[in-house]
Amino acid sequence: MSQFLAFTIIGLIAGSAYAVAASGLVLTYATSNVFNIAHGSVGMFMAFVYWELAVDRGLPPLLALVLVVGVLAPLFGLLIERFMMRKLTDAPVAVALVVTVALLVALIGAAQALWPPAGRKVDPYFNGRGLQVGDYFITAQQLITFGVAVAVAAALFVLLNRTRTGTAMRAVVDNRELLALHGARPNRLSGLSWAIGCSLAALAGVLLVPTLQLDYLNLTLLVIAAYAAAMVGRLKNLPRTFVGALVLGLLTSYAQWGVAYIPASVDQTLGGLVQGTRIALPTIFLLAVMLMLPQDKLRVGRVAGTKMPALPSWSRTLTWGAVFLAGVFVLTGSLSEADNSRFGQALCISLIMLSLVLLVGYGGDVSLCQMSFVGVGGLVVGGKLLPFVDAGITVWSIAWAFLATALLGVLVAVPALRLRGLYLGLATLAVASALDSMLFQTKFGFGAGGGSLTLERGSLLGLDLTGERAMAMSVAVAFVLMGFLVLGVRRSRYGRILLAARDSEAACATLGYNTRAVRVAVFAVSAGLAGVAGVFYTGMRVSISTADFMFFQSLPLLLFAVVGGVTTVTGVLLGGLAYGLMPVLLDQVPALAGVIYVLLLLAVLGLGGNPNGVAQLLFGWGNRLRAALPRQLDLARIEKGEVVGAS
Repeated sequence: MSQFLAFTIIGLIAGSAYAVAASGLVLTYATSNVFNIAHGSVGMFMAFVYWELAVDRGLPPLLALVLVVGVLAPLFGLLIERFMMRKLTDAPVAVALVVTVALLVALIGAAQALWPPAGRKVDPYFNGRGLQVGDYFITAQQLITFGVAVAVAAALFVLLNRTRTGTAMRAVVDNRELLALHGARPNRLSGLSWAIGCSLAALAGVLLVPTLQLDYLNLTLLVIAAYAAAMVGRLKNLPRTFVGALVLGLLTSYAQWGVAYIPASVDQTLGGLVQGTRIALPTIFLLAVMLMLPQDKLRVGRVAGTKMPALPSWSRTLTWGAVFLAGVFVLTGSLSEADNSRFGQALCISLIMLSLVLLVGYGGDVSLCQMSFVGVGGLVVGGKLLPFVDAGITVWSIAWAFLATALLGVLVAVPALRLRGLYLGLATLAVASALDSMLFQTKFGFGAGGGSLTLERGSLLGLDLTGERAMAMSVAVAFVLMGFLVLGVRRSRYGRILLAARDSEAACATLGYNTRAVRVAVFAVSAGLAGVAGVFYTGMRVSISTADFMFFQSLPLLLFAVVGGVTTVTGVLLGGLAYGLMPVLLDQVPALAGVIYVLLLLAVLGLGGNPNGVAQLLFGWGNRLRAALPRQLDLARIEKGEVVGAS
């Protein structure tokens, strides 16, 4: 009984921390219609600021807390609302997600630049004090966390449901213009909600930092538990969110208690699957909650989709493919082996992004688990996942990588058919997080607790791939072939149905098309292409590990794909090379770290609403140049003729 009480208390305390973070998420979404993926990174960054003030600068902890939670975090919330979030209220879900992902990446980069990795510690409040309950000692920090969670939930409920300001804040998301006609100030109300939301993120970060310590990713990614709690309340209901957070905290605590009774030999026999399931419980809870939510009805309305770039002819596609391969051949011939390795790895990122063109660019669905599919492809070619497939890059291993990941894509797509937009994005994020713990960190993946895999490249179709240049050229050939396939899909009847379903699924259903089959097929093919990319990614890197496929890695992948242009092959080539070569640039010039993250954020703000990205700008400049060139040639001929005539 004493153990049950102890784990109940632990669960309630953990749930309280989730509740504080989830309350901020609910507040900002309910008042702006923007789901802030960067909520956890805001808390992480403010936790570092708190350490800077309270530990490094020596301010009293209470004063540092007031400055961070009451001054700096609200100001930061006002700034991002004014310059980033205000324009996203009516934006598509994918655009809002990409912008908040950019903010997440920028905050992690800024934290790493300002506070380089080092051992930093934050002591709990009233360290050593607490309350004895039976055999369990509740620390003062835990009591404070629980009390703060209850107070925050009660205060926000009263604010949103019992005050004029709260009612107006909830009305901002419905119709800003109509609210302004009634004398309210929508911009101020929206700014207030983001100020409070960032304050709550900072408060959660400060409360959690004595337990998690100052870790860039742990503080950022623990907020996935807050996602699950927020979904219990459907991103609107604060009491349900609070209850959901406590239930999740209790589930994780009781799971830890129950796993302790399972013999280690059993878990070892299962390859670490028991511990992996326990770790993945918050993401399983998130996925289960979203699958149980009422299904959104098909939206009926005018057909209005993203204007796609012009589809190039086959002759032009073949010409540019040949030019690309010739350029890569010349370039790799002038690079060293080390530089060829770096270039090839960057090109692999473009290869991975090609799978997003089908799913995101053509299909309009959001996927945040693409790197997980890449990891499955790496396990297949490494001879780990399918025992009948020998390690090495062969036509056989490539085919099986495609089939295995396509099947996984179907398994993800079928339950996700009832989800749209934000719910689908979070569902795929939950799948990726679950695969981290239940596949990659088990004996079926890289080994119990995580590990690495080393691949002997061998040869492909008689071509020796042991050299870096040969491997980089094989990646380039794979990119061209997959690019042809992607463009072929767009030219096909299926591609036209896919684009039509993206614009208006209701209209396609009315015309008799099976939109469910279309969505499952695009998930399957997209996942299969990501698996094939995983084969070449593994071959190019030679050694891969669990960390390469953490679910966090899928976030910047989508971000750079959208900035480059997720609707075109050229766009993902640009985005992949930029993403892949950025670490090389930072290694050469570390001082550029802050500048690059700022430029990336500005690029997202400028191009986030246009999934055609930088590629569309280049196409526009090219079209203007081609239009202007004949005029210049005509003028030159006229001038020459006048000169000749005069003579």
